[in-house]
Amino acid sequence: MNIRIIAIIALLFSSSLLRADEGMWLLGNLNKQTRQAMKELGLQLPVEKLYNPKKPCLADAVVSFGGFCSGVVVSDDGLVFTNHHCGFSSVQQHSSVEHDYLKDGFVARNRNEELPNPELYVRFLLRTENVTKRVLKATKPSMTESERRVAVDSLMLLIGNEVGDRDSTLVGVVDTYYAGNEFWLSVYRDFNDVRLVFAPPSSIGKFGWDTDNWVWPRHTGDFCVFRIYADKNNQPANYSPDNIPYKASYVAPISLDGYKEGSFCMTLGYPGQTERFLSSFGVEERMGGMNQAMIDVRGVKQAIWKREMDRRPDIRIKYASKYDESSNYWKNSIGMNKAIRELSVLEKKRTAEATLRQWIQRTPSEREKLLHLFSSLELNYKDRREVNRAMAYFGESFINGPELIQLALEILNFDFEAESQQVTLRLEKLLDKYANFDLSIDKEVFVALLKEYRSKVDTRYLPPLYQAIDSAYGGKEHAYVDSLYAQTQIATPRGLQRFLERDTTYHLLEDPAIALGIDLIVKYYDMNHATSTASEEIERGERLMSDALRRMKVDYNFYPDANSTLRLSFGTVGGYSPFDGAAYDYYTTVKGIFEKVQEHQGDPDFAIQPELLSLFASGNFGRYADEKGEMNVCFISNNDITGGNSGSAMFNARGELLGLAFDGNWEAMSGDIVFEPDLQRCIGVDVRYMLFIIEKYGKAGELIKELKLNASK
Repeated sequence: MNIRIIAIIALLFSSSLLRADEGMWLLGNLNKQTRQAMKELGLQLPVEKLYNPKKPCLADAVVSFGGFCSGVVVSDDGLVFTNHHCGFSSVQQHSSVEHDYLKDGFVARNRNEELPNPELYVRFLLRTENVTKRVLKATKPSMTESERRVAVDSLMLLIGNEVGDRDSTLVGVVDTYYAGNEFWLSVYRDFNDVRLVFAPPSSIGKFGWDTDNWVWPRHTGDFCVFRIYADKNNQPANYSPDNIPYKASYVAPISLDGYKEGSFCMTLGYPGQTERFLSSFGVEERMGGMNQAMIDVRGVKQAIWKREMDRRPDIRIKYASKYDESSNYWKNSIGMNKAIRELSVLEKKRTAEATLRQWIQRTPSEREKLLHLFSSLELNYKDRREVNRAMAYFGESFINGPELIQLALEILNFDFEAESQQVTLRLEKLLDKYANFDLSIDKEVFVALLKEYRSKVDTRYLPPLYQAIDSAYGGKEHAYVDSLYAQTQIATPRGLQRFLERDTTYHLLEDPAIALGIDLIVKYYDMNHATSTASEEIERGERLMSDALRRMKVDYNFYPDANSTLRLSFGTVGGYSPFDGAAYDYYTTVKGIFEKVQEHQGDPDFAIQPELLSLFASGNFGRYADEKGEMNVCFISNNDITGGNSGSAMFNARGELLGLAFDGNWEAMSGDIVFEPDLQRCIGVDVRYMLFIIEKYGKAGELIKELKLNASK
């Protein structure tokens, strides 16, 4: 390859070349290049102190929180800091009109007042192991993609199960990396007794709500405090009053010194899913399919929920958690599609793919195997485009839509033969759905989503219920829904009880809601089957493309896409320019809270208790103030994060906690697809603000005494 071609490739791939602030790195696979980059940015902690499966290390303080967020252990007695929105469901479950912890916050004054959460767990990573060679031994070049998947999945499960067979307190999980080209085993220990200790009022933890979500500048105190409990031997145990606080092998120290622009910052947590190496065809499909379906359908559903939440306190409490979860990804989809267009992400992808295609054509060994790679990807994405889009709307409108359907599907999927603990948890989850379920609201949502789905898809993708609506109910969706809810037995806990007690007079499959659930499953299966051939070819093509890219860029320091495993990202604290003529600073203070309260007078999303405003106005921030005497609230860095990183620990160069990551920024919402170094920022809540709220507003000084606070002043 001549110098001119090499220069062109370098230029075309410049948007995706590694920068010090890009990448979600596997701690067990930090190469020399990555370690050097961290040191050059200012890391003072020895790299072996970050992750060491044989000795206590910083990673030992970081947990996967509930499988959907991250957290960090900050005391010898098992205190865990995570985000308010990560603990939101737990706070909501313990709330009532009489004890409105969502509105007023919660403080456990002693250990006996800490509230258990049966469905919640935390997960510690003990070690990782590259098992790629063992897994790939089960594959053959002659296999179809489905045959390969079966062979790979079987061996992944076997390797994971071997861990639990050797030690019942451990969990082994094998995950795929680089689009199915590498496989790593992670060994975990889970703790199931996790109790709520402290939650700020939502006026702190959710300040700004949907308006400010994914937006900088931010003034949200997005944090919660939980405690892990274990048995007397410090081993995992189900909830028991006899359990004692867990003793972690490593406790994260907390910095009271804060940060400055350019300060080294690293994030440890469990990011969910990124698709940085997805083809342009896949990005285009996501925009018009899953993203657009979320935007359209959830927008309809949430408008109904929000209207009733604003009208009635009991509905606000019942629907707060599910509204929060739904709206988070709804707004994320809006921002992602907008950023993909404005930042020319598709064009960047296509340019990079053109370069890879040229390399394949110029390399005989690659040309023989991959000459038709891109034409195959393009053709197969095109073949499944319409039905894939319909499936996205189907999932949002029905499977993730009316709660009556969700109940029906859970009942159909109920496994009485599972372990007794799992059966109990599933039953509690079903009963919780009823506790947070309003029939009149759900009926209105059902009617609205029936109309929305019909308006967005071809008639070929309408399930049988639409025939009933048109023939038996004169095309009136509300009449069909009224009849369905009147006739089904599962709209109330009593109907569920008849099912659970195996009542012989209740014929489950004849219940209209259950029958509807079956019809929907069959329709979804048929639609999915129609895409099976194209989907297999796409899976194969994306895997081959990812592997070819790594062969072409042999000197490139590739990091794998996020997949809910523990990752390290690093960079520096710093502001950014969102558009021409504007510059955003790298931190915010309580002054901005007053400004937003004034600007949004009458808006409940920016309402805050007078006693909190008085506390801020006093200026008495003590040791939690910065060097100017101000109370910082949030800060930003160029650390690489995504969903699942919520609650991730943000550490300084010495491994001291600076705060918790809780959001990304609006201008770079395409970050799951392409990292944008000039724009992409990780938003964190300042740990000093958290401590100030705990001590001064919550008057929970005993919690502060548990922490390891470091300050040079």
